[in-house]
Amino acid sequence: MSGGVYGGDEVGALVFDIGSFSTRAGYAGEDCPKADFPTSLGVLVEEEGGGELGAEQEKAAGRTFYLDTNALHVARAGVELFSPLKNGMIEDWEAFQAILDHTYCKHIKSEPSLHPVLMSEAPWNTRAKREKLTELMFEHYNIPAFFLCKTAVLTAFANGRATGLVLDSGATHTTAIPVHDGYVLQQGIVKSPLAGDFITMQCRELFQEMNIDITPPYMIAAKEPVREGAPPNWTKKDKLPPVTKSWHTYMCNEVIQDFQASVLQVSDSPYDEQVAAQMPTVHYEMPSGYATDYGAERLRIPEGLFDPSNVKGLSGNTMLGVGHVVTTSIGMCDIDIRPGLYGSVIVTGGNTLLQGFTERLNRELSQKAPPSMRLKLIASNSSMERRFSPWIGGSILASLGTFQQMWISKQEYEEGGKQSVERKCP
Repeated sequence: MSGGVYGGDEVGALVFDIGSFSTRAGYAGEDCPKADFPTSLGVLVEEEGGGELGAEQEKAAGRTFYLDTNALHVARAGVELFSPLKNGMIEDWEAFQAILDHTYCKHIKSEPSLHPVLMSEAPWNTRAKREKLTELMFEHYNIPAFFLCKTAVLTAFANGRATGLVLDSGATHTTAIPVHDGYVLQQGIVKSPLAGDFITMQCRELFQEMNIDITPPYMIAAKEPVREGAPPNWTKKDKLPPVTKSWHTYMCNEVIQDFQASVLQVSDSPYDEQVAAQMPTVHYEMPSGYATDYGAERLRIPEGLFDPSNVKGLSGNTMLGVGHVVTTSIGMCDIDIRPGLYGSVIVTGGNTLLQGFTERLNRELSQKAPPSMRLKLIASNSSMERRFSPWIGGSILASLGTFQQMWISKQEYEEGGKQSVERKCP
């Protein structure tokens, strides 16, 4: 079947990049996604005879899903928060469908049957899940063509490379994935659970030590200005519904994530108490009005990403710091392609936006890399490109003329079944 059917300007392909923290979707050929919303969903398990549905809900057997930023921020009684992904792979298919339905309906505002879909997937995705996804897209959404591509390959394409080592540090894990000529080298993938959620957890512990209560904005009706370091003076909203622990935790995490982005910084050399004590402090005000300055802590917390040995609570530490993840991964690859990997280490993922992250990584790698290797770190300066790079890579790929014959078309799916995904998508 010729590629002419999908190419051309009339019908744009859609690109979906569904990560453990947020979901990004939009038209191929554009430079940023149309939709970018949390992957976590609120779910309400109903007894028989549930109530009427609002605009932000998707309904499934006995469960009502609330998705997108606005719907999630409303305090509702009994709504549990969870993520349909586990370890980067789809676990809860019903919730996953709710995300797709919501994207088509509220963001793309178009019929699924009109657009080919390019979807990103975790490099360690299993064959069964890939086939199930292919089947879902063709049978349920009736799309004209489909393609699955590994996130690391898309990130490499977004940065103009077909070969390189993709260091992706997101919410749930940090991974180094070697890509060679557009193919992922499975034997070289190295994962470490030290990532965004780990930093959030460290911040939580810091606030507990400093006796700071994290008060998410949804609880606050009004607040009075207070002096530096004085206990906050705020009034709680009346008539708050009894929210679940998971939802409350999610709201607290949003406060912590803002704190992470504004305050934390990675020190340019291994953490040293004396040096850290002389760093300028950063002022931060909690939603409750409590304000204080943070000094050495702001360097100590992200240090765990690079040197897990000094993090308390991680006993018998076998986890790898970011620098080790990269060198271990390259070491597991064939000796002939190592120069190509050291020569383009591509940094991506929202967690890498911590201040000073790339500078520190560059320093560590130049110490660890063999002297004969030319080391080059590729990290886009814009936070958007760093967060969306798999999506941007997908957008570039799906709009290339030469890519049009690569799609699994509906016809091929009907002839070859869901097994065609293994054959056509490396």
